[in-house]
Amino acid sequence: MKIALDAMGGDNAPGPNIDGAILAIDPDSRENISRKHNIEIVLVGKKDIIKKELISRGAQTLPLEIHDASEVIAMDEPPIEACTKKTGSSIIIGVNLLRDGKVDAFVSAGNSGAIMAAAAINLKRIRGVRRPVIASSFPTLEEPCVILDVGANAECKPKHLFQFATMGEAYVKYVFKRRIPRVALLSMGREEGKGNRLVQDTYQMLLKSDLNFIGNIEGNDILKGIADVIVCDGFVGNIVLKFGESVARSMLELLRQEVEKSTIRKIGAGIMRGAFRDIRKKIDYEEVGGALLLGVTGTCIISHGVSNAKAIKNSINTAAEFVEQDVNKHIENAINKGGLMLK
Repeated sequence: MKIALDAMGGDNAPGPNIDGAILAIDPDSRENISRKHNIEIVLVGKKDIIKKELISRGAQTLPLEIHDASEVIAMDEPPIEACTKKTGSSIIIGVNLLRDGKVDAFVSAGNSGAIMAAAAINLKRIRGVRRPVIASSFPTLEEPCVILDVGANAECKPKHLFQFATMGEAYVKYVFKRRIPRVALLSMGREEGKGNRLVQDTYQMLLKSDLNFIGNIEGNDILKGIADVIVCDGFVGNIVLKFGESVARSMLELLRQEVEKSTIRKIGAGIMRGAFRDIRKKIDYEEVGGALLLGVTGTCIISHGVSNAKAIKNSINTAAEFVEQDVNKHIENAINKGGLMLK
């Protein structure tokens, strides 16, 4: 399996991206995932810079292929304009490698709008899919859930949310290995009649489907772990995602500040270090492994812009899991089963 990694994408690139690739493939790394997934990594970006970074880390002999890309799309560039003008960018070239079958997946922490635009322009949609969707793993008190859409589609129709549910169900079933995923609709109340017209109409469609639809859930239900797949439009989902990330970071910082206020608290924190470490692992974006762009032919992972090496490594691992389980084939089968190929 070949996975293309955008070496130039992200707020702090290329360092963390290259470090993440090394973690994933270095035989001496405890984080190595190539033994499990038998992967090869293609670093896409400015060849001279990548070579220099590898040499500085003593990693020039590792089996990391370099594919030159002369341009970089900045994080703040307008996506469509950037994709049109910068055809030699690492994002465009990485997506094209995926399109042409030269790699099995593409991972980038770069401009998320540009990644989506490049995928929309250069990758075909899975047969029957109306709109691609971004699916993000989210921590809960139980097992992680998947929320979709978290930013690809600000305005949706019921048939779009219905397909999001179908794609999310396939993702959770085959990657998270949950036999009958619980699908829920995010609304402003649990009752059937709650929510706007979009939510109400989608509710009826999901109620009549073969999915394990458990009804509406509210925002305060997300972290309880009562649903495996949570469906909403991209406007709502993106706000939930950003708010959740900020809460996690703020809580960790507040905890650190309070611990620093006295010696007794520091001693207590030392005793509780293992518990704190486990909590951080559950809520830290580093552990998530990026968001998946579902509905396109090929596996495309959109990582957090501030991803560090561990986050990049986990994004590569997510891509490998998705490819190995052939989730796109399962999505196509589910979408086209029994007339779900909605017109």
